[in-house]
Amino acid sequence: MAATASASGGNGTNGKRDDKDVPPPLPEPLRVPVADSHTHLDMQSGTVEDAVARAASVGVTTLIQVGCDVKGSRWAAETAAAHDGVWATVALHPNEAPRIVHGDPDGWSRQGAREAGGEAALDAALAEIDALAALPQVRGVGETGLDRFRTGPEGMAAQELSFRRHIDIAKRHGKALVIHDREAHEDVLRVLAEEGAPDTVVFHCYSGDAAMAEICAERGYLMSFAGNVTFKNAQDLRDALAVAPLDLVLVETDAPFLTPAPYRGRPNAPYLIPVTLRAMADVKGVGEDTLAAAVAANTARAFGY
Repeated sequence: MAATASASGGNGTNGKRDDKDVPPPLPEPLRVPVADSHTHLDMQSGTVEDAVARAASVGVTTLIQVGCDVKGSRWAAETAAAHDGVWATVALHPNEAPRIVHGDPDGWSRQGAREAGGEAALDAALAEIDALAALPQVRGVGETGLDRFRTGPEGMAAQELSFRRHIDIAKRHGKALVIHDREAHEDVLRVLAEEGAPDTVVFHCYSGDAAMAEICAERGYLMSFAGNVTFKNAQDLRDALAVAPLDLVLVETDAPFLTPAPYRGRPNAPYLIPVTLRAMADVKGVGEDTLAAAVAANTARAFGY
């Protein structure tokens, strides 16, 4: 995305940096290298080179850079082409589609403020996503899906239309479909069933309960867990993780968001994957190396690298 979220920190009234602005320390390295299946390097402070190096130093050797609008998807593809170990996904975020259609100047993408709204504008944006999805360094289409939290009823039709078009793009290019599902579980599953899901479906930042995890497992959908699985109030996520088959589990940061405990509220980055993965291993009742090996294999299979 065009905007970046700075983690450089600010000074409080006492002249000292607030703890929330201080990046967490490097965790103990993993013995088995893994991937961050979903990150937003363009929203993090520092350079891509620094982010890749810090992640690699703790055993996170592959990063999936995710696009959320046309400009961010172009950046994702360019960044993946320029850096070993970085792959891209491209898409219009679910909240981006209605903003394009309605010409909302406060939309997710600044570009949307300069473009006329309407379905023609959405068609043009989707055409560029389609073209980017054909590139070899682009290994997924997403994050797409449905978001009933930030988009009101007036934007639902455009959001669902966009989701269906992304499903078609993923299927035609043989790429993984990366789903953003916020307070829309039943509708996301419905649209996937109506359209026919691609061979590979990844629920990014899995947010359903154990019952939904069982449905996803039956359909072969991968579930990617983020740092919020470590939050005290996230027992439903831990219950879902507990029943998710080991061969359908991924790990992600969604950085700079969802920093795992005990660093919640501080800047997130791919190098913090080990913190989340170790918490996940405890929930699954398996060793750290066992989970890391499964996650590594699952991510490579999902994104074809």
